[in-house]
Amino acid sequence: MRERMNRLGSKRIPFLFIIDFDMRRPVILPLAEVDPAEIRYDFNGRTNDTAPAFAAGSGAPMPALSIVPHPVSFDAYREKFDAVQRHLKDGESYLVNLTQPTPIEMNRTLSGAYDLGNAKYKLLFRDTFVFFSPEIFVQIADGRITTNPMKGTITADHPNAEEELLSDDKESAEHLTVVDLLRNDLGIVARHITVEKYRYIDRITTHRHELLQMSSKIAGEVGSDWNETLGDIICSMLPAGSVTGAPKRKTVEIIRGVEGYERGYYTGVCGIFTGTTLDSCVMIRFIERTPAGLVFKSGGGVTVYSSARSEYNEMLEKVYVPTA
Repeated sequence: MRERMNRLGSKRIPFLFIIDFDMRRPVILPLAEVDPAEIRYDFNGRTNDTAPAFAAGSGAPMPALSIVPHPVSFDAYREKFDAVQRHLKDGESYLVNLTQPTPIEMNRTLSGAYDLGNAKYKLLFRDTFVFFSPEIFVQIADGRITTNPMKGTITADHPNAEEELLSDDKESAEHLTVVDLLRNDLGIVARHITVEKYRYIDRITTHRHELLQMSSKIAGEVGSDWNETLGDIICSMLPAGSVTGAPKRKTVEIIRGVEGYERGYYTGVCGIFTGTTLDSCVMIRFIERTPAGLVFKSGGGVTVYSSARSEYNEMLEKVYVPTA
């Protein structure tokens, strides 16, 4: 994976990369070889879609997107949450991103959901999974690298929702931990690291309601020849800190021991090298086809200040498809 990305980058051959959480099944394809019948993508308007989602006026209006979740019980979730808390209180981690799969019923195919979804980054992979990510992983252009970790979520219908999110001690501590982690990760591959924008708010419209999410922007310099070591840059920062926790290595061990399922491509990273720039995302807001049916994978960061009920509710709040 690393060598192939370095080789394509050195030759300035545009390519798509899809890297799973455990980095066991990476997909690295020159853009010229990406078949839209198997992989469809739209990353900040850069897309291989040629057909419209559906023809307007071609028939009766389609019903609104509907997702019916069948989540793990709160008691079952609380057992995992309590296990995480024990690790936190033993000082093995400061922040653990705890996720779970939620079986869902949806009145669309994965392709139909892709057509309706509206996100900075979306991708449909071989009718196996689809994601709608609002979270930038890394972007590189003109020798400059940026990352935008996202941590902190609240429904927009709360009174003074933005103020509530920004003033929440638990969310603030969680966000600061991730910013510090990503700043350190960026320092492995870049110079002159700065936090350019701290705790800004994005508004996301979903098929149910609106959410507010908190991000920061961190930047550094990688030089003009960064394309020759593109694989080294990406692999050195994996897995993404915003979906693991800190310290990263030990926290990944905790995640594997507690969650009890395979994340697969969920919370991996995906992106496009254009030959001169790189744009990539963290694969969240993720629906996967399994032998038992469709599953939506979601979760959130847990600290010693977390409430099991609040974290459980946040996990379910993230079971959505963003719409226009």
